[in-house]
Amino acid sequence: MSAAASYWTKSRAPRHSLTFALPLLLAYEALAFLLSGDAMAGVRNGADVLLKSVFTALGGRHGLAAFGLLLIGVGAVLVWRDRKAGPIESRLLALMLVESMVYAALLGGVASTLTGLVLGRGLAIGPMDQFGFPTQIMISLGAGLYEELVFRVLLVSGLAAVGRGLLGMKPGSSATVAIVAGALIFSGFHYLGPYGDPFEVDSFTFRAIAGLLFSGLYLARGFGIAAWSHALYDVFLAVVQR
Repeated sequence: MSAAASYWTKSRAPRHSLTFALPLLLAYEALAFLLSGDAMAGVRNGADVLLKSVFTALGGRHGLAAFGLLLIGVGAVLVWRDRKAGPIESRLLALMLVESMVYAALLGGVASTLTGLVLGRGLAIGPMDQFGFPTQIMISLGAGLYEELVFRVLLVSGLAAVGRGLLGMKPGSSATVAIVAGALIFSGFHYLGPYGDPFEVDSFTFRAIAGLLFSGLYLARGFGIAAWSHALYDVFLAVVQR
């Protein structure tokens, strides 16, 4: 196996993909806690709130602790099981960060170009100017981690499984429907809740196209790179629009 093929395969494996995502989780949770002083208070990423609210409704603070244990525990088990295939390579994790930075730098231009082709006009996404810069960075990190977890890992995978198992669809058809539906739901999610944006066709189309791109990235490169690419894109946007 060539070095490029080996990197492509190993970087998708749980031992690298999930280990790579761990600093993103820790940075987001630490920054969110420092800004709010509470695990659920203050401004947080919407997908994070959605997941934790389910557990909180079931068990209050105990439910919140259960969510954390489940998230870390499942990831740890997957990494431990995958380590039988080889060790975790720090050099490879560094290359994954570089790759994610490249995708993050390209994403906005590609999504804007495709949106312009669909709508026939240019597009500009406004900044999160209702928040301070540290809060923007925190939300950006959470978007990469929790939105990829909710809308790609859980939603797209779940919809594809329903299409195959309950509706009898072929794998390719169920995957296509799941990706498109997931992108539309992902885009619509940004307009919900007290901090949701006012609905606009331009921004909805842009986010739906971005959702398609993130789904493709998740399927091709795995969760870790998709999560970091999403987070870094949002961070770059926050920095540029200061």
